[in-house]
Amino acid sequence: MTALTLVVVLALLYRPLGDHMYRVYSGCRDTWAERLTYRLLGVAPRQEQRWPGYARSVLAFSLVSILFLYVFQRVQDHLFLSLGFPPVTDHVAWNTAVSFATNTNWQSYAGENTMGHLVQMSGLAVQNFASAAVGLAVAMALVRGFARRECATIGNFWADLIRGTYRILLPLAFAGAVLLVAGGVVQNLAGPHEVPAVMGGTTTLTGGPVASQEAVKQLGTNGGGFYAANSAHPWENPNGWTNWLENLLMLLIPVALPRTFGRMVGQNRQGYALVAVVAVIAIASTVLTNVFELRGAATVPQAAGMAMEGKEVRFGLSESATFAASTTLTSTGAVNAAHDSFTPLGGMMTMAGMMLGEVAPGGVGSGLYGLLILAVITVFVAGLMVGRTPEYLGKKIAAREIKLASLYFLVTPVLVLTGTALALANRAGLAGMLNTGPHGLSEVLYAFTSAAGNNGSAFAGLAASTPWWDVALGVAMLLGRFAPMVFVLALAGSLAGQTPVPSSAGTLPTHRPQFVGLVVGVTVVVVALTFLPALALGPLAEGVGG
Repeated sequence: MTALTLVVVLALLYRPLGDHMYRVYSGCRDTWAERLTYRLLGVAPRQEQRWPGYARSVLAFSLVSILFLYVFQRVQDHLFLSLGFPPVTDHVAWNTAVSFATNTNWQSYAGENTMGHLVQMSGLAVQNFASAAVGLAVAMALVRGFARRECATIGNFWADLIRGTYRILLPLAFAGAVLLVAGGVVQNLAGPHEVPAVMGGTTTLTGGPVASQEAVKQLGTNGGGFYAANSAHPWENPNGWTNWLENLLMLLIPVALPRTFGRMVGQNRQGYALVAVVAVIAIASTVLTNVFELRGAATVPQAAGMAMEGKEVRFGLSESATFAASTTLTSTGAVNAAHDSFTPLGGMMTMAGMMLGEVAPGGVGSGLYGLLILAVITVFVAGLMVGRTPEYLGKKIAAREIKLASLYFLVTPVLVLTGTALALANRAGLAGMLNTGPHGLSEVLYAFTSAAGNNGSAFAGLAASTPWWDVALGVAMLLGRFAPMVFVLALAGSLAGQTPVPSSAGTLPTHRPQFVGLVVGVTVVVVALTFLPALALGPLAEGVGG
């Protein structure tokens, strides 16, 4: 029932939200707040950029964000509302700064015992907005590449960044925070205090501005939790209603973005084709995750009747499985259950969602440009079958375009498989592993898949706050975020400069069910099967042997 109501609400919001985002990025009028921000930054929003300039702006802004957040954590003991916490250690501060600036939000620390309120509000929460807005900006640049003709520019990064933040993320996050507070999520500036523990005695809990961070954490497909338990913590996610709302927030913008794409290229049916691809993959993944968890294919779950280990009783098995599918099919990484405690095949599905490139529907912005890259590869493959030059929306997919698209999808497998191999080949990596055998491999594979795919969820079972793991995963996050973005922007520049090719009888229709099926097939065959040998040694081996 949860999944069905989500589908209905997302279908109702698809058109109005998609049209709103189209107006935001296609309009030429700025609000007073935007004009003031441009003046403070010293940028000219009407001065459009070629793709190299756009890419430099993305990288420069992100570098400054990382440096600011790193310093902010290192001096937090001198800041207001530090709650008496010491400075964050250098390797954890590096990992966290990179994590939040890349929209990954991998956390190798317990937030309630590590970060003061000011760092949470002015450091982490700000990056939740900024990193999501960067993803939206890059997606819009690629869409303009398809929409424009013989044009050397693809927009202005600073205008896209600020518009996305002020007109899309801030209003929706404010509304989401209000609803979460109404549902019981904590929102205060309280410090640590003692409360009775379930098993007797007391435990220390820290209050804080949780609802405001929770809303943008899900809306921006960030995933970083205020508490170590993330959305499994009752102060972040108290009940079934807030759980449904958080699930909706993480899917809301990525599902509506194909509508924005269709409006910007002047063909709404192209948006419907992309959202159909999303629906096919997402429904299949969600159903399989639920089936594998409900079956509980292991001795203990079968004896107990279901695999409830690591899951919250207030949500139950199905809502936990559905949430897990949503968070790994997007690049959110929020969790309301311990993925490490899922059945082997259920855990494999969460990994597979990330390995697909997180395109069903993917992260804010990153999901859309991932889908468009898949569409480019699909028309190239189809063109090879019929012996004609591939075209997509009137743009030729020649050698340069297919090289950029291929490089985009090679980044994640290279980072994941290389990182996993390095972790298993040195003592520092092995020292962080708490399990051996197929499950131990699964935990390492999941960690690098999550980092390189900018997801941020974890399989646990790793002492990931050690210097080696913090540095290694930080590097995977950096390269996994910005290398694909550079390839996307280069592709946008190449497409924008083309003269459109008129459609002919031999042109592949890219708005019909045939094309939807082709894109789904390319996604599974070209992307997912890259990881099949690794999956066979990890979760598949564990599932067969369990």
